[in-house]
Amino acid sequence: MSVDKRTYDDLWTLIAAPLVWALHFLFSYTVAAYACAPQSWLFKDLATARIAIGVVTLLSLLAIAYGFRRAWRDWSAGGGGHRHDRDTPEDRERFLEFSTLLLAALSFVGVIFDVLPVIMIADCR
Repeated sequence: MSVDKRTYDDLWTLIAAPLVWALHFLFSYTVAAYACAPQSWLFKDLATARIAIGVVTLLSLLAIAYGFRRAWRDWSAGGGGHRHDRDTPEDRERFLEFSTLLLAALSFVGVIFDVLPVIMIADCR
């Protein structure tokens, strides 16, 4: 089994999904805080902020899903499994693919949990 260099995984592919999650978290809470900052209207509608956060959420979920799909495809093509304990390039590649797969799944769930307050809260109270 040889490592396909076209889909070579490294630490950047490993941290891509958590990075998208972190940027989504930062964006959504910054936009919500900016929309509610003046506090002159306590019952101010957050429609514009909610739409912006919704669009960024969809883009974030698509980016994470792409990373998940890529990691799943490469990991499955390599035989799958979770034991990659030999010191070979193939095992390192499978380990990075499996780790990327798990981090992408966690990041997808994290983005969904980030957006729950936006779905449930309609004003600045």
